[in-house]
Amino acid sequence: MIYVTGNNIVRRGDIYYADLSPVVGSEQGGIRPVLIVQNDVGNRYSPTVIAAAITSQTGKARLPTHIEIGPDAGLSKSSVILLEQIRTIDKRRLKDRMGHLDDKTMQQVNDALSVSFGLSPDYTAENTGVSAS
Repeated sequence: MIYVTGNNIVRRGDIYYADLSPVVGSEQGGIRPVLIVQNDVGNRYSPTVIAAAITSQTGKARLPTHIEIGPDAGLSKSSVILLEQIRTIDKRRLKDRMGHLDDKTMQQVNDALSVSFGLSPDYTAENTGVSAS
């Protein structure tokens, strides 16, 4: 079965508004933009997607998992993709498609995902002086 949202097949790099409530603790919630980071095979055949929250709070802590994007990405103002705030959501949570990121920005997203998942040798506990325990 192919899963679509409205008239759209969801694609990696798309930005949608999504309803992320309810939340617990420090999770990003409410209706907010999200970036689809799941691969396109999963996007096509799964009823869920993997998405990263986006905030318009550009003054948030600058982390290696944060990617700044401008309004040219389909949003009303400059925003930050929070690649430490990743979750699997049902496609029924997706609302309007806002835009799509270009290849250069998606490469930055890939690099930040590597950091977030501990796949980047530059950001291991040993290299950053942060205790993993």
